[in-house]
Parts: sequence; C-alpha cells; structure tokens
Amino acid sequence: MDQGYAKSKKQLCWRITVKGIVQGVGFRPYVYNLALKHGLIGTVLNSTLGVIIEILGEENKVEGFYNDLLNKPPRLSVIRHITREVIPQKCFKGFTILTSQKESRREALVPPDVGCCQECKQDMLNPKDRHYLYPFTNCTNCGPRFTLIKDVPYDRDKTSMEPFPMCDECYRDYHEPTDRRFHAQPIACSRCGPEVALVDEKGCDVPGNWLDNFWKFMGEGMVIAIKSLGGFHLACDAHSRKALAALRKRKNRPFKPFAVMARDLDTIKTYCFLGEQEEELLLSPEAPIVILKKRKRDLFEDIAPNLKTLGIMLPYTPLHFLLFNGPFELLVMTSANLKDLPLTRDNEKALIELKETADYFLWHNRDIVNRCDDSLMTVIKDKPQMYRRSRGYVPKPIVIPIPQGVRENTNTGKEEKKEVVLALGSEMKNTFCLMRGEQAFLSQYIGEMDSVESEEHFLASLEHFKRFFQLEPKILAYDMHPHYWTTRMAGEIPAEEKFSVQHHHAHMASCMAENGLNEPVIGIILDGTGYGLDGKMWGFEFFTGDYLDFQREIHLSYLPLPGGEMAVKQPWRAAVSYLITCLGEKGKTIARERFIDKGKELEAIVILLEKNFNCPPASSCGRFFDAVSAFLGVCETSSYEGQAAIELGELVLDRKLCKCTEIEPYPFTIEGGIIDPASTWKALVEDFQSHKEKDLAARRFHDTLVSIIEKAVLIISERSAIKKVVFSGGAWHNQYLLIRSEELLNKLGFEVFTHQNVPPNDGGISLGQAVITYWRWLNHVSGSSGKSYDD
Repeated sequence: MDQGYAKSKKQLCWRITVKGIVQGVGFRPYVYNLALKHGLIGTVLNSTLGVIIEILGEENKVEGFYNDLLNKPPRLSVIRHITREVIPQKCFKGFTILTSQKESRREALVPPDVGCCQECKQDMLNPKDRHYLYPFTNCTNCGPRFTLIKDVPYDRDKTSMEPFPMCDECYRDYHEPTDRRFHAQPIACSRCGPEVALVDEKGCDVPGNWLDNFWKFMGEGMVIAIKSLGGFHLACDAHSRKALAALRKRKNRPFKPFAVMARDLDTIKTYCFLGEQEEELLLSPEAPIVILKKRKRDLFEDIAPNLKTLGIMLPYTPLHFLLFNGPFELLVMTSANLKDLPLTRDNEKALIELKETADYFLWHNRDIVNRCDDSLMTVIKDKPQMYRRSRGYVPKPIVIPIPQGVRENTNTGKEEKKEVVLALGSEMKNTFCLMRGEQAFLSQYIGEMDSVESEEHFLASLEHFKRFFQLEPKILAYDMHPHYWTTRMAGEIPAEEKFSVQHHHAHMASCMAENGLNEPVIGIILDGTGYGLDGKMWGFEFFTGDYLDFQREIHLSYLPLPGGEMAVKQPWRAAVSYLITCLGEKGKTIARERFIDKGKELEAIVILLEKNFNCPPASSCGRFFDAVSAFLGVCETSSYEGQAAIELGELVLDRKLCKCTEIEPYPFTIEGGIIDPASTWKALVEDFQSHKEKDLAARRFHDTLVSIIEKAVLIISERSAIKKVVFSGGAWHNQYLLIRSEELLNKLGFEVFTHQNVPPNDGGISLGQAVITYWRWLNHVSGSSGKSYDD
C-alpha cells in the first residue's frame, strides 16, 4: 500500500492519496482539524482521484496524523485505498483547503444520501437558530448526496443546488473549516434555499401555512403526495380507514402492504416488536424501511393485510421531522408511482401521473437528479437481509474477489486486464451493475422492465453512473432469456464482447461474490422462474460450480403451468396442476371439490392439462409455494408478486408453532437428480382433509422443503466433497426456511453463506452476471478454455 518512503529524524513531507467514499462526508474539514491537532502544515483537496493531502511536520507528528487518518476516519467515510509517498518539502503557509482538482481518470466515489443527523434536528427545533423549522437543513454529516449529484467532483455547481446562491451566513459556514457545515454542498437556510409548497390537483398554492394545512388534510382522511429525497411518497393517516381504503382503491392495490413512517422509536415499539439489530438499522445513516413483527393490533390489517409483519421507517429528512412535529405519530409513506412504473420525481409529472391518486401535493423546488426508492431490509437471526438496495446504500461499491494479477500494481501504477463490465440485470426488480476490478457498482432499484418509462429510467441512470465513475464498459452481460427487454437491449448496446448468463448461475455467483468466495460451492437457488439451459423454466435448483461454470445436480420435477403467466397471477391453477400431475384422476376429483367455485374455468384448466396445451413446464420453488398456499386456502389469487408464498410463509412465524419439533415433514423422493413431490402432495391432501389445520400443514410443508434441502446437499457433497453452500433466490426471504435450513446444514458440518449486502431476489442478479462475465472474459482472453459462453 505504501510507496517506499525514508524516515527522517527531523521532518517528513508526505503526499497521501485517499480513495473511497471521501467526498461529501466532511473529509476535508476532518483532515484540516486533524492537521491542526497534530501541529502540521500542508494542503488538502478534492480530486476525481479522491482526496489528496500534502503534509509537513516532525516525523512523529506526521505518523500520528497518518495513523489517526487511517484508524479514525469520519463516520460517513469509507476508505478503500490509501497511499503515502515522500515528496520534496514545500513552503506551506499553515494548513489550507484547496479548490477541487480535476484529473483525467476518476476514482472518487459518489456518496449515498444520509439521514438527518441529531445536530440538525436540534437546529430545526431551536427558535434562535436560522434553521428553525427549515425543511432542508443539513450539514457534512447528513443530507442528500446521490439524489442531487450531476457530476463529480462533488461540488455545489455540479448538483441541483446550483440555482440557490448562498446567503452571507450560509456562505460563511460553508467556508469555515471548523464549522460542521463546511463544504456541505446542499447547505441552505430559509433565506436562500429551496422552498416547500402545498398545492392542489391543479398545482395552485393552498392559502395558509403549508404545515398547518398538511395536518388539517391528514385529519380529514386525504391522500397527499410528498416530494422526498429520491422521489414522491403517497402519504395518509395510518389510523384512518377512510384514507387507507381510498389509497388502496386509487392505486388498485387491494392487499399489497404499505410502508409506514413512525414519529420515533417509542412509537415503533408501541406497534411492533423491536430487536437490537433492527433498532440499529432504523437509526443508521442509511435509514431504511425495516420489516418488523407486528404486535396484536387491528389497525394493521388495513395496512398489511394477512401479514404478521410491517415495513416501518423513521423520518430521515428535516421535512419528515416537521410533518411529525404535530398531531400524527404514524403515517403511511408508500412509493408514489403508477403500477410497475418508476418512482415519480418531478413536480409537473406528479400532477399528471398522480392526479387520480393524490388529493394534494406537498412539493419543493429542488430538483431530484437521480430518483431513488427507499431501501427495504429485514433481520433474520441477527443478520440483516436486503429486500431492496437503494437509498442510503447506492452507489456504495461492493468489493468482490478478482483473479490474481488484476489489481493495480502500486509500484508501476499499471493495471492489468481491468476492463469494465456492464451487467444489465433481471427483467423484474431490475438493477444494473458496472464493475471494474474489485469494485462493483450496483444501481439503485429500477423495477420492472416492461414499460417505456422504465427503459428511460434505466438508460438515464446508467449514463449517470458511467459519468460519475468515468466507466465505459467494453464487456456486456445479460440474461439468456430470449424474450427479455434486457436481451433486446444487449443487442443495441455496443460492446467488444457480450456474454449471456443463466439466471440461477447469476444468483449463485452473486452470493459467492458478496461473501468473497472464490472456489467451488453447492448453490441452492430457490425462486419463481428463470430461463434454463434446456429452454424450460427453472427455479428449484441445486448446483455445483464457481464463477466460470456450473453443473445442475438436482432439481424439482417439472410442473405444467396451465396458461403460463396466468398461473403466476392465479396460484389455484398451480394447485390444480399439482393435484392432477401427482394424483391423476383422484387429483381431478379433489381439485373439483376444493375449487368448486371456479366452475367452467376449472374445467378449461383440466382440458389444457390433458392436452398439454399452453402448459409450459417449470421447475419452480415459487410455484410450489403458490400451489400449496392456494390448496390450503391461504391465497388463491395473487394481487402482487409473491403474495401467495409470502402469506404461506407468514403462517409459520407463530412462535409456538416454530418451537414445536414433533412435526414430521411430508414424504418425497429424489432419484436420478429429480425431486418427485407426488408423495408430498398425497400426504398433504390427506393431512389437510383430515385436520383442516392450514397452519400445521404449512409448517409440515416448510419442514419438507428443509428435509429436501438436507438430503439433496448430502447427495451432492458425497460425490463432490464440497462443504460450502450458498443460498440465493427470492424464496430465501422466507425466514423460517432460511433459519431452519442453515441450522441443519451447519450441524451436518457445512458452511452456509447467505446474502446481506445485496438482495437474494432478482435485485442482486446483476452482481452475479458481472462477476461471471468478468471471470469468463479473463478466461477467454487468456486462452485457457475453449468454451463459448455466448449461447
């Protein structure tokens, strides 16, 4: 790390280069004050290469400065790389913060948005402070970054704060190195900064104080669109059934849970169970939505129907804190967008896109450059798990394993085989990934790639990332599904080489990469569907492999899905298919009894199955969950993705049921690499018809999956001698399944790796695609393999 230096008995003069998240996080004032503390002189400046420090002083003081810099950096900074070198002594006059410098190559990292700090909250509530009740108060320790940055270096003129000239007092704070607002680029106050307005559906100002009007309209059961950091929220009083019913009707969202924002931790503890790790997440600078176990309160049936959990967050902007400085302790705060479209971010478009949803609009005149949804997380067995990685975490890079010889040679400054990879990600829950060397930059959550608006959001975000990090990809990775939008886009994006990547291999590699693994593993990939090498839909997969290749060892037998995608939206179709496929004529009789209300539609499904028409085969964990959920009467029709599986999984979260160990799993067979669930369904039907206890049947079904996992891993390990196992795929959001499977495999001597930094669902696919493609490209250019990966 150090570029050779010689100690001097008297004085040292060093140039220190710090790379990582070191801009927009108070790094320069920290360096300034650290230099004064150690009695040193020199300079510090922002550069597109990072922060560059030149320091002069007595040897022991310079080394003390360096050690503090390395071991006690600012709270929000992330040092990825630091070098020091001896330079000729200069005639410094004190210690100076220089103007930002632009280099030909950029290595400075763009900081993510940060939740409002305690000091700024205090300023907002202090009548003697000029930031009193000002909804855009911020400092170097908090506030917007990624969502308002246009370019780097991160300076005010390269953000959406450029139109707001600083008043004299803000200018003074901005230029005072000892002030916590020193070089806080969004610095502003009520005299010079952005302004809030409450407007009606036509965009006309509502007379009176905006905050008083907000509370008044909330109390009347209104739905208000609020412009936040990365886009608009739709808000209403969480206690108002009138408002909740209106919001559900307008968004055509009958069952999908809403996220809520609570005034403070005490409020959260009133409504939810809160553990230590969950509290840390809620209070962290990232301030994500955290999924918590509900306490028994009827209120939440309107907010999160049929679920034992609730997604909840704390206020993370000054504006949010002001909204809760009144009569409301709990507000619904859900993303404002039309179904499957990107988050609304612009004022004028909000009037158009949300006109049928919101009664009023609470907006401001600071532009959102990069739209960014709230991040969503949970805690499983004291470990965090991402559902959606976005605000607060993006664009922090994921550090991943790379082959030897690729890292930068610090002696020569040369880089070997460090080409940039662009991975286009998945069709659903899309993110893209730009990867260079050991740094992988995942985008914010893009969403479903099935609209022109989503495509525009994807391409605009990609251009921002390329500009921020000065990365021009030469290698392209995409999903091998022939009909995906990303596949079409791969044909239009210029690249020197292009690699298609199998969906579940990307899942496995994603978990491997974030855990730093670089060796063969057993991958257990459980999700809804992904295009397989045989042209069929996969989703219940046991692999062995690494980044270069994989082998499909064991999988669930194929199930015909009557109507294709309709079987995903109507899980009862999957249940009928399983009953008939596994139980034959008896299954038809049971299906007609169980789904008697489906009438002619059921008979049409039976005919489709008999003729094998429009019944694409799928080996899918998601459809297995769907079928059981529908048969048990938990969820027959899904109004949002994964509803049937989620509601089935929530049944086994009952603490008494979880602690019960006498329950036997249903039988199954594994022969020739195929998991046959026929005996599972026979036993499930008999069990449910005898007892009619869906909670108990759900528990037995989950234990059956755990038993399948145990047996399959033992079979694979016996012939491969692999002892490391990775879990990936959306089904691993199921807490019971993950905890029980991990505990069992650990007892059997296996080392289990799960996702923490990227989602196990398709939001993490792009990372796996990028890593696989990079390793394959290196393998290809080195000539060590004759394989082709473009098929």
